[in-house]
Amino acid sequence: MTESGKPPFFDVRMRGFRERASVDAVLALLEVRTAVLGGETVPLLGAAGRVLVEPVVSGVDVPGFARSAMDGFAARAADTAGTPVPLAVIGESLPARPFVGEVGPGEAVRITTGAPIPTGADAVLMAEFARIEPDGRVLPSAVLAAGKHVVRIGEDVARGSEVLPAGRRLRPQDVGVLASIGAATVQVVRRPRVAILVTGNELLPPGFVPEGVRIVDSNSPMLTALAIRDGADVLPVQYIRDDYQAVRDALRAAATIADVVLCSGGTSVGVEDHTPRAVAELGELVVHGVALRPAAPLGVGFVPASGTSKEQTAPSPLHPFTPSPPLFLLPGNPVSCLCAYDLFAGRVVRRLGGLTWELPYKKVALPLTQPIASAVGRVDYVRVKCEAGGVAPVASGGASNLSSAVVADGFVLVPPERDNYAPGETVDVWLFG
Repeated sequence: MTESGKPPFFDVRMRGFRERASVDAVLALLEVRTAVLGGETVPLLGAAGRVLVEPVVSGVDVPGFARSAMDGFAARAADTAGTPVPLAVIGESLPARPFVGEVGPGEAVRITTGAPIPTGADAVLMAEFARIEPDGRVLPSAVLAAGKHVVRIGEDVARGSEVLPAGRRLRPQDVGVLASIGAATVQVVRRPRVAILVTGNELLPPGFVPEGVRIVDSNSPMLTALAIRDGADVLPVQYIRDDYQAVRDALRAAATIADVVLCSGGTSVGVEDHTPRAVAELGELVVHGVALRPAAPLGVGFVPASGTSKEQTAPSPLHPFTPSPPLFLLPGNPVSCLCAYDLFAGRVVRRLGGLTWELPYKKVALPLTQPIASAVGRVDYVRVKCEAGGVAPVASGGASNLSSAVVADGFVLVPPERDNYAPGETVDVWLFG
């Protein structure tokens, strides 16, 4: 018997793909077996793009004092009613240098934007409506109402109010308002750590020039960019030779340090496809083969981290989420890899980081200008290009041709109950751009 308790001849590849899970079934599995990660405290300057763990309530008023919204003169509104009367200018109020006296009847204080409103004044006369007399007094040419051009205490943020809700992905302006209430740090959802393993003796790392029978790995830079887009911290890419023990060791090590493991290549049923067998022996291979084109060889598994027993990977009513990181066996063909990440792995990465489960693309409804052929019983990921007010499928030339996704403006998902879309039909298009 092997360490996993299975006979040494056990090999999940021998099952082939006679049965393929539906896309909906895989998504349902991932929804049950994944959850938002815990929180961590980060400096405010590094908080943009992160997701709040809990609501933020302000402990202060912003502003904490009444201040001017304009350059001009702080005065009593009553002094501008009726026939204009020149006001004696008795001082000035500047930001952080307030006027220390009190404004009485017939008086005004020169003031700049953001400066404190002096005691006794209740409005600001804009400079454009103030005429300076030869004796230095100011003659109003506008009638003011009390509170005109005055920013009230707590007008921006009131003490005790909820500034931002839990689950908010912080935008630049959100970070700004947190700074305004004195926040130096913020509690956010921890970024998921993503490990990327690339298998294949034929692969050269990015930066090399393809030569002979060697090709350059295009999946890892694509997956790295996708995972970063989805809010992950990506660990250094590892290249694994086509050797069962090497694959098994790499998977076990990755499961110990990562929240999500993405394994590119070696996922199908060929003699060099070691990943399915290794996942099955180390943990659970829950899915191997999906009714999806072009990512049918997709696998989904869970490998316990070091110190976690294999029995702990199964969910229970009290603990519905596995302590083992989800592991995605992504096909080596680049378009299949992109499709599998977008539809499955990307959702999990975003969910773990507190982001949306939905696809991160704008969806628009557009008419087809050319037909799309499919097959009942599977979902088709069809690359499309915008043309003549609609969209047309891109001639793919196979799942290994990444250029078909480069020239595409987006994709259409043909549901399993349809075998085609006819020209003129309106379809949902997810736009890459």
